Amino acid sequence: MIDMQVRTEQGEILARGARGFDWSQELIDLDPSAYPMLSGLCAFLDTMFNERQLPLLIDELDRLPSGIALHDESRAEIRRLCEVARMEPHRYLWFLGD
Repeated sequence: MIDMQVRTEQGEILARGARGFDWSQELIDLDPSAYPMLSGLCAFLDTMFNERQLPLLIDELDRLPSGIALHDESRAEIRRLCEVARMEPHRYLWFLGD
């Protein structure tokens, strides 16, 4: 299970994902040349995206075919947290592995 948080530069948690998502084989098999942000997620590591990477992540979510790798609810939650992170500078979206 991968959980999500928006944190400040000092590590203060500003928002938490309402739900995490499973690290599925479809997510593992994403082509890194087409989905470099999403393919970098791992259930065993924490992954952080900064304000310059968030638009790239959103673009990948928009291009990812429906029903592939992530459920619609998970995609919506990632988008919501991206918006929270983009509201102020020095906010980061964290994906937390086990």
